[in-house]
Amino acid sequence: MKRKIYISADYDDDSGDRNVVEELNRWADDNRYKIDFVDMAKVVSGSVCYDPDCRACDLKEEFNRQINASSVVILVVGDKTASRTAGSNCKRNIREQNQCTCTPYKHNVNGTQPCKVKSTTTAPKDGDVGCINRYSYLRHEYEQAVKKNKKLAVLYNATIKEPHWLPNYMKQCEDIARPFWTEIENGRIGNYDYIKQVLNID
Repeated sequence: MKRKIYISADYDDDSGDRNVVEELNRWADDNRYKIDFVDMAKVVSGSVCYDPDCRACDLKEEFNRQINASSVVILVVGDKTASRTAGSNCKRNIREQNQCTCTPYKHNVNGTQPCKVKSTTTAPKDGDVGCINRYSYLRHEYEQAVKKNKKLAVLYNATIKEPHWLPNYMKQCEDIARPFWTEIENGRIGNYDYIKQVLNID
């Protein structure tokens, strides 16, 4: 039975960390490996984001659902992770609806649109992280995983530990963070043994 794993990463085409995500998914798709999981972030990418009026709050709500349905959350940290701000522009939690605008996800060419959230409430302490916030997408995923007590694996997109890459909100993860890549004669390989350990695979 496939495990449901959520992979949080910077998916920027030019300077993100897709290479780590692609390697993890290659293992899951290759019968030679014992890693058998569904990347729940792939499920996210195929749902609400295709709505032309998808906003940051819609995506964060979707993140919450998929993280809640996952048993492990893998956080990929690269050299740009700490500086990523996508998803953090919402001001609805401190302003009235008629004072707020935002840009629908991946529809920047159409400009900003009026906020569609009519009313807000404080997120319950035992509930999800509220989807109306000033968190980046990456921070929102992290905060939701922590709030829901998900098992965390933190991977540097590097061959050595890079603790200075950790955003301030993730500093408490320094002890569990591991480099994903290992240098070999003909290049580098992913840290397969660590992932097996995280997923409790013999």
